Amino acid sequence: MCRIAGIVSKQLLPEDIRAKVKTMCAAQQHGGPDDEGIFSEDNAHTVFGHRRLSIIDLSRQGHQPMADAAQKVWITFNGEIYNYQDLKDELLKLGAQFRSATDTEVILLSYLQWGTAAFSKLRGMFAFALYDSVNALTYLVRDTAGIKPMFYFAQNAVLTFASEIRAFTAAGIITEKDPDWPVRFLAFGHIPEPYTTLKNVRCLPKGHFLRWDNTSSTYTLNAYATIPAKDQITNIDGVLQLVQESLTKAVNRQLIADAPIGVFLSGGIDSSLIALLASRQKKEQLKTVSIFFNEKNYDEQAYQRIVLDKIEGESFLHLVQQHDFETFLPQIINAMDMPTTDGINSWFISKYAHDDGLKAVLSGVGADEYFGGYPSFSRINYLKHLRKIKPSVFSAVTGILPDHYKKLSYLANDHYLADHLLLRGLFSPGDIAQLLDTDSKNVQNILFDIDPLPEMNTYNKEHASWLETNLYMQNQLLRDTDVMSMAHGLEVRVPFLDEDFTNAVISISAAIRFNSSRPKKLLIDSFNKLLPNAVWNRPKMGFTFPLQQWMTAHKEISNSQLYKGKLAQSTIKKFKNKTMHWSKAFALYQIQAHV
Repeated sequence: MCRIAGIVSKQLLPEDIRAKVKTMCAAQQHGGPDDEGIFSEDNAHTVFGHRRLSIIDLSRQGHQPMADAAQKVWITFNGEIYNYQDLKDELLKLGAQFRSATDTEVILLSYLQWGTAAFSKLRGMFAFALYDSVNALTYLVRDTAGIKPMFYFAQNAVLTFASEIRAFTAAGIITEKDPDWPVRFLAFGHIPEPYTTLKNVRCLPKGHFLRWDNTSSTYTLNAYATIPAKDQITNIDGVLQLVQESLTKAVNRQLIADAPIGVFLSGGIDSSLIALLASRQKKEQLKTVSIFFNEKNYDEQAYQRIVLDKIEGESFLHLVQQHDFETFLPQIINAMDMPTTDGINSWFISKYAHDDGLKAVLSGVGADEYFGGYPSFSRINYLKHLRKIKPSVFSAVTGILPDHYKKLSYLANDHYLADHLLLRGLFSPGDIAQLLDTDSKNVQNILFDIDPLPEMNTYNKEHASWLETNLYMQNQLLRDTDVMSMAHGLEVRVPFLDEDFTNAVISISAAIRFNSSRPKKLLIDSFNKLLPNAVWNRPKMGFTFPLQQWMTAHKEISNSQLYKGKLAQSTIKKFKNKTMHWSKAFALYQIQAHV
């Protein structure tokens, strides 16, 4: 797990490119505190930079950027390849020779053996750049789940890439803001892919690679990931065994590390299951990190203890209080890289994991999206009925809807993003227009400038799963987890998003995968002998902090006089009177300096 950066440009002098890439790496040092490296090829006008967080092969042999023995191909790599040993064995049989025990070298030799077909063979979380000196090509590649970030700027015969947006501004490459980012932020609560806060800086789509021709300074975007076509599995006994075996395999191979590794344990179903499975493999070597609160409605110590009593290894428990939130809030906002209404919980748990001596942890992200753990899986039925109403009706009533129903105005747009924003959005288009002093039509144009997807009108649980996986999890949970953990030099692994486990899950009939009476019933039934009854047979909490209470007590967040405009001030007053969710207040708090 690392941070990477690079520039390919015929317009800049080699020494200028090197200086900029070094600056980009320095801006991302927190994500790679163990080592740094620069590769420069003056004739190719190419420079790669790397900041290393050592997890596999802690020796100098893991130094990056790395090349094969003949220096035909160079790589700067962020992430982990969990099946690297299997690929290495296959390559050894084909005659490949290795000089290190790293997964990085496996990527290099896989590319030399199979070309771009190698990308689909990788199982893991990754974002890397490859320079093929023989063919004068540069590749940017991102994993199939979009766990690791890859931002790029490709214009005016220049290719620039980095793991964080701050790297572009630090090096003075792109400083102009995207004027539309505040609209997207107030609608989504984050900046959705492929957009960023910087003009013309984009996020590489998951499961894709960018192919840059160093000679012509042109590029193409290509998908390398394909969903395997399978018959839907309808045999319940076979499904239970499939979930057991595939998740166990995912957890076991994501425990591979030459540095201390642990598990985030919140006390909920997902993290408890990951901890129990990991304990089978690591036993006394496993470490768990948990957070608890004085606010009893949010405290899950009792459930954490039930799991801890069943596993070996050292457990770390941390109390987080109001004054901790207020003390660290400036650091949390700085760590965000781009504004978000989430990530506070990830920042704290990552800080404590780092303080406890861990370099890598396993997280339960993904289970809710795959097995129906969110309220949206039941609310999708209401959306199905609402979509039978003509969009023109919602256009007509937009200006007269009361606060609680204002988001219905999104349904004036026949677009899958409108469905998502009704279920999870923050502010309505009209309110966003008022908050930013712009036109409501302009807001709509910005939000729905992506072409609608075909066959996105089923409005069943599979539809809800697609929305949660590809929008909420992709744009918010994964990005916030990555940036907050790397702010502390910590790697977070997500077994539920393992490629093979994902392929197994999507092969299961929806009638079995989702249950109307109990969220995640299939997951619970698959591990009924392992998962304690008390952990799952209770109301869902999620990894939640008492932020409504803490932000209300925060002198700046709750001070309506510090906000610009009547709507912003009235929203904060409602928040302080406990009639508005904290996420809206937090969004307005972050955006004040930009309006």
